[in-house]
Amino acid sequence: MPKANYQLLLPENRTTSVIFASPHSGRSYPWAFLRKSVLDKLAIRSSEDAFVDLLFADVPSFGAPLLSATAPRAFVDLNRSRDELDPAVIEGIPRAGLNPRVASGLGVIPRVVSGGRQIYRGKIPKNEAESRLAQYWQPYHDVLEGLMTENCRLFGQAVLVDCHSMPHEAIGEINRRNGPKADVVLGDRYGAAANGEIVDRIEAAFVAAGLTVARNMPFAGAYVTQHYGRPSLNRHAVQVEIDRSLYMDEKLIQPKADFPGFQKLIANIAREISEIGRSERPLAAE
Repeated sequence: MPKANYQLLLPENRTTSVIFASPHSGRSYPWAFLRKSVLDKLAIRSSEDAFVDLLFADVPSFGAPLLSATAPRAFVDLNRSRDELDPAVIEGIPRAGLNPRVASGLGVIPRVVSGGRQIYRGKIPKNEAESRLAQYWQPYHDVLEGLMTENCRLFGQAVLVDCHSMPHEAIGEINRRNGPKADVVLGDRYGAAANGEIVDRIEAAFVAAGLTVARNMPFAGAYVTQHYGRPSLNRHAVQVEIDRSLYMDEKLIQPKADFPGFQKLIANIAREISEIGRSERPLAAE
């Protein structure tokens, strides 16, 4: 197991109510986990939001924290509820009441990576699943909850930007529905997770940088936005999905040659988003 169960980069001075987090960019693959998997080292990384934490690495200089996973999504999914346990991959879990994510193999302990490819030959012991949740899932969410609570105390509100990447092929679903090509998809659970003005300003920051933006299709947000987005309590959460093909070779999982340029573009966007949290008063809840 890696020594650190998350990475938290804090600014010298917290000057904004915005928090950036990257729950799927972890790339520390435990040797024992790789040994149990039927996938090779490249295939098992296919569901990883590779390099997203690096894209947002400058946010502490804008007065905002950056919380990132270290454990990979294929090992434990921090954007799932702790009780989204899959009986098809964990021993001793009842089969009743499965939601569609768990049924498709994308529970908190995933059964598959992208393309529905199986991770394991069989099931893992329940105590092993519980150990992953205790060592990685719980500490990450304890820190995130602490940051949200502290920002509400310091600034009167907390704005969580949950940072992800999406396969380029996911854009096809938007096009099939006659929507515009999207470089970025913002998910606010159709308005339930964040104040509309906040989402508008986040969208404006991406658009000003020359990127096209869609909302909630095909990604409206999962556990993180659902759990932490409470606009009535001045707690807002917006999921940001960035097209991976803009900055990386998806097949080789390697940054493109112009990665530093795109990283700078994202830094400028993040700077603008951070300004949302420097309002004199919290935005009115919807």
